[in-house]
Amino acid sequence: MTLEQLRIFIAVAERQHVTDAARTLNLTQSATSAAIAALEERHDVRLFDRVGRGIALTDLGRAFLPEARAVLARAEEATGFLAASMGLHHGRLRLVASQTVANYWIPKVMQSFHARHPGIDLTLRILNTHDAGHAVAEGEADLGFVEDVVTSSAFTLSPVATDQLVVVAAQPVNDIGKAIWVLRERGSGTRAILEQALKVKEIMPIVGMELPSNEAVRAAVEAGAGVSALSRVVVAASLAAGRLMEISFPIPPRHFYAVRPTERHVSRAAETFLKHALEEPVPVSCSRI
Repeated sequence: MTLEQLRIFIAVAERQHVTDAARTLNLTQSATSAAIAALEERHDVRLFDRVGRGIALTDLGRAFLPEARAVLARAEEATGFLAASMGLHHGRLRLVASQTVANYWIPKVMQSFHARHPGIDLTLRILNTHDAGHAVAEGEADLGFVEDVVTSSAFTLSPVATDQLVVVAAQPVNDIGKAIWVLRERGSGTRAILEQALKVKEIMPIVGMELPSNEAVRAAVEAGAGVSALSRVVVAASLAAGRLMEISFPIPPRHFYAVRPTERHVSRAAETFLKHALEEPVPVSCSRI
């Protein structure tokens, strides 16, 4: 069993599709299929069922997936440890961030960090706050950046900036308690903070739509689907253009947090990136801790 075989197995298992996995890994479909076949043959197991022209994980394959992820994550840690001994000339940093952070703050931090340390390869996955914390806990990412508190003994949170949610609508709202709400999915930091603010006011939101991204929520609200709460950085252009209006409703400022593992080695590159993130200017509608 090789790390490359594990990497290919994980990609295929996550996508349940050989061609999509091969494209993501920059491999041919035949090489991807051959790696899976070699892994199954070497250990005399079946990890996938061939269903028509598609594939599906077997029970054994589903059980093996977290083990494969853990082994690959440990190998990444070992690589990072060795890279750290070489300073910041070479290495890889796997980042994960929730949507507001990923779309409106962290790309600029990544760009300026890369300009200083071009030998460090940076990758970014976008997940909601809950899933981003899970990725750091499971070793699937070296660092995370999220917009709400998530708790686990496997990682620690450090505030890096503050942000403000604002309630917006396409037209005036007379009674916010009777408004139809357009919300992010459960697990989203934006939704969690809004629900806390509504609970304080003893408002049970009437949910008309649940959408998986800030941009989808903003577009739906602009189209008149209801009201929502989004970061000011997300709606700034729409407010300025008159496509949305701000509805008076108190929501306390929230933090953006860095998420780092507590039980695994953190590379020098990760430590340097965290320090750099604290030094990087934040968007005009956010503020520094």
